[in-house]
Amino acid sequence: MSALLSLSVVINAFLLGMAIFNAITIIRPRGLSSYDFSFSILVPCRDEAENVSELVVTLSALDHPRIEVIFIDDNSTDGTGELLREAITNWPHMKVISAAPLPGGWMGKPWALSQGLSQATHDYIVTVDADVRLEPDALSAMDSVLQRTGSDFLSPYPSQSAVTMSERLVQPLLQWTWMTTVPLRLAMRSSRPSLAVANGQFLIVKKGALIAVGGFAAIQSSVLDDIDLARALIRGGFRGGVCDGSKIASTRMYSSFSEIRAGYGKSMSTGFGGIFGSLVVAAVMAISGFLPFIYSFFGSTMATAALLLVVTSRVVSSISSRSLIIDSLLHPISTIVFIYLLIYSNFFHSKITWKGRSI
Repeated sequence: MSALLSLSVVINAFLLGMAIFNAITIIRPRGLSSYDFSFSILVPCRDEAENVSELVVTLSALDHPRIEVIFIDDNSTDGTGELLREAITNWPHMKVISAAPLPGGWMGKPWALSQGLSQATHDYIVTVDADVRLEPDALSAMDSVLQRTGSDFLSPYPSQSAVTMSERLVQPLLQWTWMTTVPLRLAMRSSRPSLAVANGQFLIVKKGALIAVGGFAAIQSSVLDDIDLARALIRGGFRGGVCDGSKIASTRMYSSFSEIRAGYGKSMSTGFGGIFGSLVVAAVMAISGFLPFIYSFFGSTMATAALLLVVTSRVVSSISSRSLIIDSLLHPISTIVFIYLLIYSNFFHSKITWKGRSI
């Protein structure tokens, strides 16, 4: 057992070191605004009636003068399209299009985005999920960041709102996993697709680069559409990655554990390479997060050190993402929930539906 605890210390020291490196070096908007580029915002909407009003209000408040907003009603059954058309009446730079029925071989989101891309006219394509709320200066700030970095694509990671206990246990892990495992600033310059990190909640990509790699058809059957698009772009010779978007965007992805289970269940097994990869990840999570917690109760100094290291890595990630620091103390419990979601994703993936569609 001492060997496993020693391994836990090594793993958690690495995680903390990477978290600190990324917290220091990650690209952040500097409060500067510019208007040199133009943006086509694509918002795929399927059964988003409850989001329509606030979504349109926040997008209408964007202060960048060179934007268009294209809402794609993806065969909604709750009146989303009608609500959108009514809500944008006073905004000539916004329009609603209706996606054709989903063809075989396509996932819903890439299909909807492909419909929007066909009508986009500006320099950069911005994909925004319907549950994301942008601050008024979001695009003017990112305009400045794009100029400063020369990136072909950037994924500003939104602040993740977590309200219920299940959200607070799971949602912070989303950022923590890549904050502690991938050197983000170095990955942005790398030609290795394996280092690709992106978040489709809010993604900005040069239109010419997107078209050069085949548009959204390049990821037509992808469950991890954001990561796979980033990989396609990198393989095409383009560069970019994740930056801090916590001050310019926010979202609440899920509001219940059933939504969390379905949301993560549809993608985790794929993201970690199936059963074998999931087993490796589950083992690492158990050794680094749960084992030290158990053995710290038996007075193990090594276990206590390992636990402090991993919790501190969570604290660093929380500060960087502007999430609740106190939730870092829940990491051992979060580890158990994470492993459960991995198991669920691998063994019940075929039974999961999302927005009324099979995955």
